[in-house]
Amino acid sequence: MTTIKRTATWLRAHPLAVDGALAAAVLGCMIVASFVAPDEHDRGKTWGTQTPDALGLILMTLAAVTLVFRRRGPLPVLAVTGALSLLELVSGDPRTPVVMSAVVALYTVASATDRPTTWRVGLLTMTVLTGVAMLAGSMPWYEQENLGIFAWTGMAAAAGDAVRSRRAFVHAIRERAERAERTREEEARRRVAEERLRIARDLHDVVAHHIALVNVQAGVAAHVMDKRPDQAKEALAHVREASRSALNELRATVGLLRQSGDPEAPTEPAPGLDRLDELVGTFRSAGLPVEVARADHGTTLPAAVDLAAYRVIQEALTNVQKHAGTEAKAEVSVVRVGPNVEITVLDDGPGDDAEARQDENGGHGLLGMRERVGALGGSCTAGPRYGGGFRVHAILPVKSRTADTVGGTASANVPSRPAAARSTAPTGDPA
Repeated sequence: MTTIKRTATWLRAHPLAVDGALAAAVLGCMIVASFVAPDEHDRGKTWGTQTPDALGLILMTLAAVTLVFRRRGPLPVLAVTGALSLLELVSGDPRTPVVMSAVVALYTVASATDRPTTWRVGLLTMTVLTGVAMLAGSMPWYEQENLGIFAWTGMAAAAGDAVRSRRAFVHAIRERAERAERTREEEARRRVAEERLRIARDLHDVVAHHIALVNVQAGVAAHVMDKRPDQAKEALAHVREASRSALNELRATVGLLRQSGDPEAPTEPAPGLDRLDELVGTFRSAGLPVEVARADHGTTLPAAVDLAAYRVIQEALTNVQKHAGTEAKAEVSVVRVGPNVEITVLDDGPGDDAEARQDENGGHGLLGMRERVGALGGSCTAGPRYGGGFRVHAILPVKSRTADTVGGTASANVPSRPAAARSTAPTGDPA
């Protein structure tokens, strides 16, 4: 089957060779047929032999050579082969089957053009060739060879039109299937984008509404804690109720994204740098030597920043274990530099393999690290080290933009409210 496919591919890539082989086969058939002649004996028809003249051999050769170019110019080839056939029908004695080349040329025209052209050219070819053969030929008009010219030209036009129709039908089916595939992919992408937008809008509504209520009620509680403890307790009760509603709505919204076979969401807190030793221990147990150096001076990071730092180290060490080789070693450093925390993960793996890490699997791990760090206002770079190995360096702000936004909202809402407004706020419906 492989040989057949290779042969078919080669033939499609070299159509001129195929046409040359066809022209040679047609020439052979015409020469063989030119030596056969029907004779009548005792009221029956028998077959004898004849010798074609030089003109007939020349016309057959010219017609066969013309067929080599049948795909480049179907109509000119038909005109040339038709003219050679007419010349042979008028002057050939004995007659030679030059008209066979015109039949092949007519088939090519029918298979390469449209149906109206096939009808017009086919009828014209059949009429002219058959009429000249009947009226100007050396045989009687009722001879079977004259009727055979009409039949063969008609069948050539019909066969070419059928092949063209089938080819167009198959092409239309293939194009429709490809269009349906593209449409299905575009529709799927559009629906995914719409669903992401809807979920993002729902999450924004839930978080913005309830967190704003929590912020306001917490500010009221802090303001009246000393003078009116009962009102502070009521405000804290509203805070608890708003936070519970927010959690329930978030759980319901996120539950839409979980498929039926997914495990339940974990209830333990998100990991952070306080679990760095545990993370490094898992890689050491897997055979990767890891050295850790920390100079963050007990810095307390926001939850989002703490999680991002943990994930960067986890992904970087995973890449070292997968790509750096069995003899590689890794170094992890966590340093507090001004308002930022810098995470660096180094290894001494082979340089060539380090170059390949950025491209394998499309670089989704590195891309995920950059997106996670960039969302917090930091930066992340990764690339080969001079002399071999790989380096991942992330700079994370100690105060993330999320924390700044929440703090700014709280400071903006609480102090600016007058005392009367703050005292009446807990009586409203927080929902």
